Amino acid sequence: MSGKMHVDARIEEHRRRIDGIDGALVGLLNERAQESLQIRILKAEGGLGLFDPKREEDIFEAVCAVNEGPLYNENLREIYEAILKVMKEVPTA
Repeated sequence: MSGKMHVDARIEEHRRRIDGIDGALVGLLNERAQESLQIRILKAEGGLGLFDPKREEDIFEAVCAVNEGPLYNENLREIYEAILKVMKEVPTA
């Protein structure tokens, strides 16, 4: 196998792994959305406000505490800010 073909095969293997990881992430994000929707329903039943800035900071701190890289904590915060924004916009059934 030539050098280029060997590299191409290795790249494809990594891409297959990424595709699998992406599939798992989609499943986990949808699972997370279901949990968020349940909390939204419970907050409405309890007359509680939907936005909890303390909880969001707790989430950022928790994900950063388990971060082993190569992502920086700032990267995780940016990703989770986007996740939380989207979760707030998910319509209830």
